[in-house]
Amino acid sequence: MLHGARLAVAALAWLALPLAAADQEPLETLRLRIERLRSEIAGSEETRAEARDQLRESERAISEANRALRELARKRTAARAELTSLGARQATVAAEIAARRERLGRLLTAHYLGGERSYLKLLVMGEDPNQVARELHYYGYISRAQAAFIQSLHADLERLRAIEALTRDKTTELSAIESEQRTERSQLLGQQVERRRVLDRVSAQLRDQRREVKSLERDQARLSRLVDRLTKVIAAPIGRRNERVPERGGAEGSFAHLKGKLRLPIKGEIMNRFGARRSERGPQWKGLFIRAASGQEVRVVAAGRVVFAEWMRGFGNLLIVDHGGGYLTIYGNNESVLKAVADPVRTGDVVATVGATGGSPESGLYFETRRQGKPFDPLKWISLK
Repeated sequence: MLHGARLAVAALAWLALPLAAADQEPLETLRLRIERLRSEIAGSEETRAEARDQLRESERAISEANRALRELARKRTAARAELTSLGARQATVAAEIAARRERLGRLLTAHYLGGERSYLKLLVMGEDPNQVARELHYYGYISRAQAAFIQSLHADLERLRAIEALTRDKTTELSAIESEQRTERSQLLGQQVERRRVLDRVSAQLRDQRREVKSLERDQARLSRLVDRLTKVIAAPIGRRNERVPERGGAEGSFAHLKGKLRLPIKGEIMNRFGARRSERGPQWKGLFIRAASGQEVRVVAAGRVVFAEWMRGFGNLLIVDHGGGYLTIYGNNESVLKAVADPVRTGDVVATVGATGGSPESGLYFETRRQGKPFDPLKWISLK
């Protein structure tokens, strides 16, 4: 949150618009942070939309895969039923083969008990031609029956082999279906977990960003209310009684006549220019952020009266000095504030020490000047020589 101090200052500068001389830069800084966060939120929302699209496609795929899994389950059930049927058929054929073997065995036993001699004897010694014909027909029938039984046995054996092969094929198919089902389920579960993880991460990021925006907006509103209150207090007759302070040197006097004679509150590196864009589409700087080491003394630029001196969320230890005539100077992100509200100050008085409060990522001072609540460029009033 490198912009913490600067943002607090920018926010102050903006809020001081209604205030005759409030801290506008903290408010402007807040606005910058809010704008940046909103831009990040827009990107996060786009990312979340993409994640939702991916999750939707994943869920559609899961739905389709579940349908496929149900179909696989149906096929598996059918395959098992067919295996059961094949097993029954196999048992039936085996029983038929056993029965036919038994019948064939009896037939062959009866035939060979008579032997070939009975057949020859019938041909040579048979006296009744009709009897011979009947016997010959009978033996022919037996021979044909033998051949038919043997042929049927071979057919049944072939059927059994085919059934056994089909059973093996169905078993293999069932194993493949089960393997496919396990693989499909594993892939779907992994995909769903990953999609959910991405969506949860982006959603959590969005929640954090939105919470931060709301927090910054509350800071902004608090600063606005503060500036409004200070404006009313400064305008009240009771406030004017403390506006006169002892002069100290030529730089003292009406603030309006000090243009070009002021000095910056601290020694350090000016990190920005008044009116410069904070980002490509962001707000403008309404003051200066001067980078300096923590603990350096902060000196008031002109005589006046302290109208605010306390910590404020987003702005750190903040001090505002009323110089009369509607002029205010604002000092933010201080490590410590050394003056209290209503304290008179003279030019060069030490009023605070440099710090990095209010969420600033680096130590320094946010300095802003205002007239009738509107910020103006401090460098046009500062002598850097």
